[in-house]
Amino acid sequence: MKNLDKNFNMVQDILKKTEEELKKMNPVNIMVVGKTGVGKSTLINNLFRENLALTGIGRPITKHLRRISKDGVPLVLYDTRGLELSLEVQKEIKSEIFDTIKEKKKLGVQGEIHLAYYCINANSSRIEPTELELITELSEKVPVVIVLTQSIGEPAATFKTYIENLNLPIYGVVSLMAESFKLTEEMSIPAFGLKELLELSFEIIPEEAKKAFNNAQQVDIARKANSARSWATRYIATSFGVGFLPIPFSDASVLVPMQVTLLAHITAIFGISMDKATIASLVAAIGGTGGATFAGRYIVSNVIKMIPGAGTIVGGLISGTTASIITTALSMSYIEVLAIIAAGEKDGKYPDLKNIEQLMKEKFQERLKKGAKIDKKLDLTTDLSKENLELDDAKKDHFLSKFKRFTKRKKS
Repeated sequence: MKNLDKNFNMVQDILKKTEEELKKMNPVNIMVVGKTGVGKSTLINNLFRENLALTGIGRPITKHLRRISKDGVPLVLYDTRGLELSLEVQKEIKSEIFDTIKEKKKLGVQGEIHLAYYCINANSSRIEPTELELITELSEKVPVVIVLTQSIGEPAATFKTYIENLNLPIYGVVSLMAESFKLTEEMSIPAFGLKELLELSFEIIPEEAKKAFNNAQQVDIARKANSARSWATRYIATSFGVGFLPIPFSDASVLVPMQVTLLAHITAIFGISMDKATIASLVAAIGGTGGATFAGRYIVSNVIKMIPGAGTIVGGLISGTTASIITTALSMSYIEVLAIIAAGEKDGKYPDLKNIEQLMKEKFQERLKKGAKIDKKLDLTTDLSKENLELDDAKKDHFLSKFKRFTKRKKS
């Protein structure tokens, strides 16, 4: 019961710190413009997680403009309605759009509109003069990307070329199918173009909003994983160089606060719907709050005995570098499992908790083995890209000399 309470507290801490990390993110603010029926909701629901166009809170801020947001998603969407109506109504909408942009601009980078998607159904193969006028005026206020929805066949490709040749003051034209289009029972056109839109958007939005945009998007799970790995690797490198104070196994739980911060930050990067039950399963997979102790014992029983002189360490101690190995195993296995969960959520599937717990346990043990051999030529996170993980030779040499002196002192 005592361990259960500790695990529950750890889960609460992870959720609390994840929420704190989310609050630190400057939200990304996007305006979605286009006529009713062009596929704006389909675009939103497939580009961003949580089915925002369906489940988000759509609060009208003007007669023809609504604000869509949802707790836990650092994204605000401004959706226009009624562009296909009379010229008088169109004038009202334009006024509302530009007034909103002006008001939000006063709030600075956190509140301003960072990007506008102007959506046109590619099948229409036409763009009206009033739309061209709106796009031109809009591009003077915010970066604009024209999104051609339902881009099927040669007519859509021709239409894209036509718009590009207009030389509008925009950042680009992206053709896409936000979700697969069924032609017959046996044939369908797969979704495409969302990743291109995502990459172009990342180039446009300010640096301060990129973390939030990565959290909110669900198209590129690998981008989330790479961001999490990059952050975790810097975290690991820092702990590697902090020092080499030995940690007795009986006090190995001092690593738990570090574990909590690590897991919370990674969870915030991924931006998936992690409930208490899921986190509890992942925590249980590595021995709960005793995960640090479990990992330390695993390393001693399987690794340290292979290092000359290390077996004489009285009582068994976790060095600063062993803590780095534990941190590596924990973070990288957690990232791998979260990537699987995120991919499942994107497809509307949620993994069974028992399977998730078993998967986390297996990944964690695999990672411990990868980081087990203490060798000058071995990177502790060997399968990450070099630019993300390099621990310079000076730190490695420093560790090796300190470790050798430590084991020699204990032996004598």
